[in-house]
Amino acid sequence: MRPKQWTKNAFVLAPLLFSGRAAQMASVEHALIGFAAFCLAASAVYAFNDVNDRVEDQAHPTKRLRPVASGQISVGHARAAAVMLAMTGVMTAWLVGPAVAGWVGLYLVLNVLYSTTLKSIVLLDVFCIAAFFVLRLLTGSAAVGVKSSVWLLVCGGLLSLYLGFAKRRHELTVLGDRAAGHRGVLAHYSAPFLDQISSVLLAVTIVAYLMYTLTSETAQRVGSDALSYGSVFVLYGVFRYLYLVHRRDLGTPTETVLEDKPLLATVALWVAFNAWLIYRS
Repeated sequence: MRPKQWTKNAFVLAPLLFSGRAAQMASVEHALIGFAAFCLAASAVYAFNDVNDRVEDQAHPTKRLRPVASGQISVGHARAAAVMLAMTGVMTAWLVGPAVAGWVGLYLVLNVLYSTTLKSIVLLDVFCIAAFFVLRLLTGSAAVGVKSSVWLLVCGGLLSLYLGFAKRRHELTVLGDRAAGHRGVLAHYSAPFLDQISSVLLAVTIVAYLMYTLTSETAQRVGSDALSYGSVFVLYGVFRYLYLVHRRDLGTPTETVLEDKPLLATVALWVAFNAWLIYRS
């Protein structure tokens, strides 16, 4: 079920913070239920992928230790767990409303398509990963009953693309000549190509975030350009991550965020700064 990976589902809570509804207990409850539903759905996907990728995982230095690849859990048990977790995730989302259940269900369907077909198509594989994060934002918006901010979706999607391509670079670096054997699509990538893509995405993501802090409904609610001052945390965060990828051979987004204290502190300060601006009145 990979509980460490559940940190990705914090994207579900982002609309709660930026909508100004974090002070409303009903909205908080609905957002947390949506978060729990996504954790269940994501765990179903991980179990499903562990079955599909068990042969490739056995060629990976760390993924070979996963329960299915290592033989600790049978294929049948893993499949049963995936079905049960998926059904429980959708039913949990339905407690908030059909729209939330719909987004969670779409996430599951897209993941099945990704695992069986789309992950083998160069570039589209990472765009699918970004779509998963956008679906988290849409789920969070539906949970608290607000219209999704276009700029928030754009920023989340671009950031996810950046992290996804950085992950591909990490896999190329770690696996070397074995990369294509572990993930076939890696044969179509190269480190210089991925570095160029990351540079473009980094610039566009920063510009999109600045636009969000200056033109979104949240910025209008704050009543000044103060929201844009938080860009310093965003700049440091993405540059810190880029430093870690290139200087320490890291690249798995979740592990990098959880293990690097300066990056964790930056995320915490960014959340605290935005919360103070939005809820100070």
